Amino acid sequence: MAVPADANAPAGIVGLTRRLTAGDEAAFREFHAQYFDRLHQFLLVVARGKEDEAREALQETLLRVAKHCKPFDNETVFWCWLKAIARNAARDAGRKRTRYAGLLEKFSHFIKPPAPSAPAKEDGRLTAVIEECLQELAEDDRVLLQGKYLAGHTVNELALKHDLSSKAVESRLLRLRRELRQRVLLKLRHP
Repeated sequence: MAVPADANAPAGIVGLTRRLTAGDEAAFREFHAQYFDRLHQFLLVVARGKEDEAREALQETLLRVAKHCKPFDNETVFWCWLKAIARNAARDAGRKRTRYAGLLEKFSHFIKPPAPSAPAKEDGRLTAVIEECLQELAEDDRVLLQGKYLAGHTVNELALKHDLSSKAVESRLLRLRRELRQRVLLKLRHP
């Protein structure tokens, strides 16, 4: 059911959303000029004032609008759709951060110094096996893992340093964590 055009809507919301749907770059620039600040303010509230989280969710929102926009006859309905897209982008980013923190926590158990209650011989063996497995990795892979988990660099810092996209760094780190885990478990099972 079509919603009647809003009398207070900016001129051309129908045209703008149709052009966005068609993939018109000029329409996206116009959309960006009209809605960027408004979306940013909305996402700052959603992210409880955390600027970096709001910016990350804003970028994801803009990508989703570019990919999934549809024509709207009413600016109010369009704004409600944008808020839903932005809120979902922020929630997805929060879930991703939570999963990532969980993975780091699991991985950190391999790197932590031996716990005082554990037998020193067993802990020393695990550390030695991890170090041995790290040395077996390709130099670029080892540098990437050590940069992230030992030196504490962010994914974005590593992406800039290695001339890769953030997604490529995340993907490589995921693959390397899995590979390192398999190697360590194999060596621990078969000394």
